[in-house]
Amino acid sequence: MFSKSYSRKLVLFNLVLLSLLTFARFAGAQQGNTNPAAPVEKGKFVLYKFQQEIGAETYEIARDGGSLVVSSDFKFTDRGSPVPLKATLRTKADLTPESFEIKGNIARGSTIDASVRINGGAASIREGGTNRTAVVPSRYFTIAGYAPTAVQMMLMRYVARHKVKGSLPTLPGGSVNVEKRGRDIVQANGQAVELDRYLISGLIWGKQSLWLDKKGDLVALVGLDAEFDHFESLRDGYQSNLNTFVSRAAADGMASLSELSQRLSPPQKGGFAIVNANLIDGVGSAPVKDAVVLIETGRIKAIGPRGSVNIPKGTRTIDAQGKYMLPGLWDMHAHFAQVEWGPVYLAAGVTTVRDAANEFDFIRSVRDAIKKGEGLGPRILTAGIIDGEHPTAIGIIRADTAEQGREAVNKYKNAGFDQIKIYSSIKPDVLKAICDEAHRLGLTVTGHIPRGMNAIQGVEAGMDQINHVSYLPAPFLPKDFRMTPGSAPPKIDFDSEESQKVIRFFKDHNTVFDPTLSVYEWILHPSSVPFAQIDPGAAKLPQELIAPINNSGMPPERAEAAKANQELFVKIVGVLHKAGLTIVAGTDQVVPGHSLKRELELYVKAGFTPMEAIQAATIVPARVMKMEEDSGTLEVGKLADLILVDGNPLENISNLRNTRFVVTNGRMFECSKLWESVGFKP
Repeated sequence: MFSKSYSRKLVLFNLVLLSLLTFARFAGAQQGNTNPAAPVEKGKFVLYKFQQEIGAETYEIARDGGSLVVSSDFKFTDRGSPVPLKATLRTKADLTPESFEIKGNIARGSTIDASVRINGGAASIREGGTNRTAVVPSRYFTIAGYAPTAVQMMLMRYVARHKVKGSLPTLPGGSVNVEKRGRDIVQANGQAVELDRYLISGLIWGKQSLWLDKKGDLVALVGLDAEFDHFESLRDGYQSNLNTFVSRAAADGMASLSELSQRLSPPQKGGFAIVNANLIDGVGSAPVKDAVVLIETGRIKAIGPRGSVNIPKGTRTIDAQGKYMLPGLWDMHAHFAQVEWGPVYLAAGVTTVRDAANEFDFIRSVRDAIKKGEGLGPRILTAGIIDGEHPTAIGIIRADTAEQGREAVNKYKNAGFDQIKIYSSIKPDVLKAICDEAHRLGLTVTGHIPRGMNAIQGVEAGMDQINHVSYLPAPFLPKDFRMTPGSAPPKIDFDSEESQKVIRFFKDHNTVFDPTLSVYEWILHPSSVPFAQIDPGAAKLPQELIAPINNSGMPPERAEAAKANQELFVKIVGVLHKAGLTIVAGTDQVVPGHSLKRELELYVKAGFTPMEAIQAATIVPARVMKMEEDSGTLEVGKLADLILVDGNPLENISNLRNTRFVVTNGRMFECSKLWESVGFKP
């Protein structure tokens, strides 16, 4: 149960008290400890990814003369890959850093090796093999990202000890902001414990939620790891509160964005009209010049040429200045990993997403907050993930028997989920049981093709939809064909009788595909080519995302084969589309917001017309999700989800990158301000 926030005076008093307690704790330990090697504090954090326990961090704080030395040993295993990290922080008695070293992994494919040493007013900084010096600010802290937890705890103690307000510079680089959000009560060891809740930004893209007790001990951290997946760290003894912390973090993050929403687009009474637009309604008609749309209570009251729409006297009117008006876009393969994705999607003109696997408690909280108008983001449809037991499995909802599969489906149905998402370790018999139960309850099934099966077998077991184009070459190849990792793809004759039989099978089963071409382009592009040359959105990223997005791609020795694989993927999508199969646009993240535009550009490259590509992100997914009565086109009675774009996307699909305004839930937002609100360049 969560208590109400205290008054501002009480919050300030608690910060001062926390500072004094933290300082007294270390001072007393120093005075009473005659053994320099004996720790004054020890602790353990249990580490989670997608609410699945994956490892632990242990730390010690010891006195060394007049200094404090924090040593952390952080390690988890993510889908079979070890992620070890060690860090040492040395501070003065007042917690001002003197030195900092960190080395190891911060994700499966990301390493870190850095150090900072303070010498008077100068800092000697090493990052990998690069050395430099920097001027030391009057107040600062040494930290390098989300891990380890103990260093974040020391940062929070420093903020309290020095009464830091606003931005705090950090070394090796960057700055952090800490915002007090309230106080919560949780149960631990049979007792009620009061915790102060904070939001901290600057360590990784977006904000993390942290809870500290009265002693200044960090109790819980809910945020992201270096792969931008859900990550949690809980002090040992608080594990039973994991779901509570995740839900509270989601709700608090959305509340913070709701405050932002009020500033960016203050609620207005009554409806409004947008005039002087070029209307592309999404039905397939030619653009209508000088069009008007009248919006009331979030729906389209009237739409058409100016002369055909009566605008009631006194209605607020917005001049579109000749921009092109289109339906709001859909992203059918989203992973709403943090609340900052809300402004990002809207800035990109995405008004509906299908979240294709997430933390159960997190996504429910975010989805429901947006439904209630208490957040900022697109409409969220949810696909609940089910995996089987395996070293590479993900998430905590597992099914290794048919009965477990049916139980998982019912859990999601009862929580209002729209679909089931299959992951890679489900057994064939369990897959069939899941699909049968989902269909009985009125749900459809999407996802990966489980290990040991092919796409034909997945559909035969009951899968309605398939995520990712990488599962599609196999049905067109001989059953005994085996790909060699890193090799060029085989030649496929899509006109052969065998290939046409595969296409007819998918067509007869009404199989839906979200190919996520853009994510494979990111993985397979040559590492020698900056990704911003392929997707211009990669040049507009926040600082925290620049390296993860741009330091990617295939090495020279694998670039040619990788290019051939990507070309095959694009060709397969074109073949399926030409045959009349259903393609819906989805991204699986990559460049937040921008990758959907790249996905549609790749569809045009595959042979779609610009209108067909637009429909793959509007009316087609609306039909697939049985929401075409409300969404997907701009027609009277439908939701007023729409975008205003500079330039005609029917002439050049890339003009969708020039989305300037988005309307959703009866409110209009300027896209540039939404981008800037989460650290992107507009």
